[in-house]
Order: sequence, then structure tokens, then C-alpha cells
Amino acid sequence: MMFWRGVVVKLWFTFLIVIFVVLAIISFLLLEFFDGYHLKQAENRLLNQATKIAELLEINQQQLDTDQIVETVKDDSSRITIIFDDGTSWSSTSVDENLPMITLEWITGNDSFHSVLTNEEDVGGQVTLQPNVQVLMVGTSVNNGEFSVFAYQSSEVVAKTTKQTSNIILLAAGIAIILMTIFAFFLSSRITEPLIKMREGALELAKGEFKTRVPILTHDEIGELAMAFNRMGRQLSYHIDALSQEKEQLYSILRSMADGVMTFNREAEIILSNPPAQKFLNDWRYESDVDSEDFLPDDILYMLKNVIHLETEQMQEVTVQGRNWVMVMTPLYDETKVRGVVAVIRDMTDERKMDQLREEFIANVSHELRTPISMMQGYSEAIVDNIAATIEEKNELASIIRDESLRMGRLVNELLDLARIKAGHVQLNKEQVELKAFVDRIIRKFQGPANDQDIQLELELRTGLQMIYIDQDRLEQVLTNLIDNAIRHTQLKGNVKLLVEKEKEKVRFSVIDTGSGISEEDLPFVFERFYKADKSRMKTEKRKGTGLGLSIAKNIVEAHDGSISVQSKQGEGTTFTFVIPEK
Repeated sequence: MMFWRGVVVKLWFTFLIVIFVVLAIISFLLLEFFDGYHLKQAENRLLNQATKIAELLEINQQQLDTDQIVETVKDDSSRITIIFDDGTSWSSTSVDENLPMITLEWITGNDSFHSVLTNEEDVGGQVTLQPNVQVLMVGTSVNNGEFSVFAYQSSEVVAKTTKQTSNIILLAAGIAIILMTIFAFFLSSRITEPLIKMREGALELAKGEFKTRVPILTHDEIGELAMAFNRMGRQLSYHIDALSQEKEQLYSILRSMADGVMTFNREAEIILSNPPAQKFLNDWRYESDVDSEDFLPDDILYMLKNVIHLETEQMQEVTVQGRNWVMVMTPLYDETKVRGVVAVIRDMTDERKMDQLREEFIANVSHELRTPISMMQGYSEAIVDNIAATIEEKNELASIIRDESLRMGRLVNELLDLARIKAGHVQLNKEQVELKAFVDRIIRKFQGPANDQDIQLELELRTGLQMIYIDQDRLEQVLTNLIDNAIRHTQLKGNVKLLVEKEKEKVRFSVIDTGSGISEEDLPFVFERFYKADKSRMKTEKRKGTGLGLSIAKNIVEAHDGSISVQSKQGEGTTFTFVIPEK
């Protein structure tokens, strides 16, 4: 079926129709021409025979010589009839047995040939002698009608001659059609072969094979078309590569963005999205208990409709899976018409948490400072107003004021340390430190307070490591905070242990106690500023903390490129662990 729809067949069929029509017209005209020509030639030949016979008879008046004269002039297929003025007639013989003789009565009854008898003119033409018998007849008169000579022959003789000529013409036309058909097919093939190559090349281009080239077989318009095709392929390859690079660059930018980006069409279908946007939608679908990937929350659909109809930017804040998201939708224009919407989704959880922490920080600092300030103010007023009568009472009040001032100073110093560490303004003075001597010194420092509370404090070294690269003072601050907390939160007869282990190219420090432990609700927040665990842990404390020690410890460990964690079971004990690089 594809063959009959091909360009080769169409061109060949067109050429064939044109050639056939032209040759048919030429053949028809030639047949008409030769038909009339043969008829005229036969008529002239018969007329020449009749005229010559008449001339010979006029010269030779002896009727006995008529047979000889006629047989000398006429051909075998014709017949001669002579009509004399006395009404008698003479007819020759003919090889054509179907050719009848004519009589005076027939000639007299024929209007065309009757004029020959009156010597008016020579007459010729086709007539019907008998039914189904047509002849070509001519007649001429001699000596003012003394006798008239009629020569005739069967029309089939002329028809045979015409048929032979027609056969020759038709044969020539058939040969011409065959030759022209072959030529037309060859010509159309030569024209269409480059076109077929270009069609195959176009199909390869459609598949993405932009390096496809078609051969240039000629230097005519088709060759120029092939050159243009190859140039188009090169340009397409260049532009597709450029578009691919831009598309990949756009996708890379979208993938690397922290904000979610989505593009919608007017039918609320997602055209483009990046991973943060997909995570946002997946969380929302999970929260809505919907598994369909085509599901869009009502809030998004409502914003889409408003943006498309109002052609203005819309913004809304939503909470999904405990996180705060701000959605900003802006219309996308196609000339003057809104063709879609681009949505930017930003996770504002950290910002909101920071705002909350900032407020809590201010509240905590105010709360921590309010108590010592109130106490200092009250006791100082008592001294000024001489409420304390004795020196011992005044010394006691002054001691309380001093302790509270030290507490305030300690709080302010810890706040400053924490701020400097977070801002990166504190430079660590790292140096090679002997590990065993370092931890021994810390254990000895806390041996006295531990003995006072009847707590067994021990050190366990599970490594043969000699030296460690650290900021000695800062890391001592971390261990001091952890061991001090462990002793303060461990009951009498309890145990506190410092465990040091080697872990690949890192060193693990663990402070393990058998104290009251930390509740599961408090564990995620123990490293937050001013966060204090369950107040039941504080009942037996002689000195209250500020809630900043663990936050400072975490920042110091992270400054050493390490990490800190906690594990605890309420009523069983707590383990603080931090890991830092060996070198």
C-alpha cells in the first residue's frame, strides 16, 4: 500500500498519463489523416485509370480493342464499366468476386454519378452498390457524353491499407509508451532517490539522531535541498544541545534550591517541581491520608483559582506535619493571558523556632537575672536600713549578696562564651596533649566533691593512645560540665565513670552515671539554651545551674569537628557521649 502512495509511483503515473494522452491524440490525428489520405489516393488512382482508359478509347475507336485497353490500364482489384451513348455498357472482370457490376439503371438512379453521363463533371466517392457492399467509385465522360468510364473497387481495399497504416502507428505508439514509461520511471527514480534519503534522514532526526547526514547526489535544486537539510541538522543539533544545557542547568538550580518550586497550568496540573516541593506535597498527602499523586490540597486549589482569576500574587502560611510553610503564588503570562502559576514554598519552621527561641531566651535571661537582682536588692536594702543588727547578720547578708553577684557574673560569662562560640569569634588553641594526664587531672579535681556525696568516681581508659590534638582548656570545660552534672544528679552510694575509647581515627568520651536519669520528653532538648530537665532532678541540688552548660559543651565539641549525644532511662542513669577526631 505504501508503494502506491510513493512519490516515484505518482511521478511515474503522471508521466505515463501525459505521454498516453499526447500519443493518443497524435495517433488519432494520424489515423484520421492517413484514412483520408488513402481514400484520396485510391480515388485519384481510380480516376487516373478511368481517365487513361477514356483517352485510349477515344484514340482507338475500335470497340474490339476495349478489353485489351482496359486490362492494360486497370489493376486486379478494380473493375471498369463503360456506358456508351446508345445505352449499351461494357464491364471488365475483377479478382474480387464480391464486386458486382453496375448498370445504366443504377447510374441513372444515382444523383451523384448521373451527371457523368451528361458530361458535366468528374465524380468520385464511396457508394453502396448492394446491401453491405460498399465501393469507391469514380466516373469520367469522353467526347461530350459519347461514352462514360466508371472505375470502382471495394472499400475494403482502402480499409486494409488504412488498417495496416493504423497498426504501424499503434505499434509505434506502443513502443513509444513503453520507452517513455521506462524513461519516466528512471527519471522519477532519479528525482525521488534523494528525497527518499532525506525522508529517512528526517525520520532519524525525529528520533533524536541529529548527526544524520544525507548524501548530496546532484548539484541541482535537489542537491541544494540536501545541503540545506544537512545544515538544518547541524543547527538543530546545536540548538538542542543548547536547550538541553539550559534545561539541565535549570533543573540543577531547582534541585539545589532550599525552597520548593512548582509550576501549574490553568487546569491545576503540575508541570514542574523540585524535591523540596515534592516532599511538601507528600507530607500533605500523608497528613490528608491520600495516596493519589494527582491530589492537590484545597488550600492550593483555592489559591490557584484566585491567582488565575484575579491575576495577583497570593500568599498563605500552612502547617504540615508540624512544620510551618509559606506558599507564594505568582501568575505566569503568555503575552497578555495567564497561562499558569508558579508557586514558591518556603520552610519557615527554623525561622519561627528562632523567633520562639529568641523570645524564650529573653524570657529566660530575664527570669534568671530577676531572682539574684531581687535578692541583692532586698538584702542590700536590709543592710542600708540597718535591719541586720549584728555584724554576723550583716556578714551573712553580704555573703548572700556576693553569692548572687557571682551567680549573675557566671550567667553573663556563660552567655558571652556561648555567643562568641556560635559567632565563631573564639579561636581554639589546639595542641598535642597527653591523654592520660589530661583525664587524670580532671578526675582528681572532682574526687573531693564525689567523696563528699559518697559517690564512686572512676576513670576507665580502653585505648593505648598517648597524645590527642585538642584545645585543652575548652575540652576540660566540657568534661567539667558533664562530670559536675553527673555528680549533682547522682544519689548517695552512686557511681560516675569517665570512659575513654578509641574509635577508628576518633576518640570517644563517655560520662556514665547511675543517677535519676532524664525523661523521654526532655531528652531532645537538653542541649538547648536555658533548658532545664524535670525539676524533680533539682530537689537535692545545693547549687542551681543556669541551663547553659550543655549548650556551651555542644558548641565546643562541634568546634572540634565532633558530635555529642545523650542516652538516658529515668531512674537508671544517664550517659553523655562525645566523639572528636584524634588528629
